Amino acid sequence: MKFDELTIGEARELARMFGGTPALTTDPGPWRIGEKYLIRTVTMILTGRLVDVHPQELVIEDACWIADTERWADTLRTGEVREAEPYPDGRVIVGRRALIDAAQWGHALPRTQK
Repeated sequence: MKFDELTIGEARELARMFGGTPALTTDPGPWRIGEKYLIRTVTMILTGRLVDVHPQELVIEDACWIADTERWADTLRTGEVREAEPYPDGRVIVGRRALIDAAQWGHALPRTQK
């Protein structure tokens, strides 16, 4: 085998075999496309509707940075937050390596600044 004659597909397959970039999958795992989530990362909290799942990223719409919550359990139960900074319309990409946890959000997504 001559490495300089590999096709791109063959090179990608070799990279996957030896611990390179994981193969893309259509299985979103526990994530449910179309569901609303409260997502906690190492630096911030976001809400949004999940529209796409990739090996290293989640893509959400109607996203909002939650700068300050009420008591955590109360926020999950009531949907009330102290401070909210909505993103403009469009998609927001969230790196999955920064995730701490996520919960389904059974409330209206915050879309006004508070």
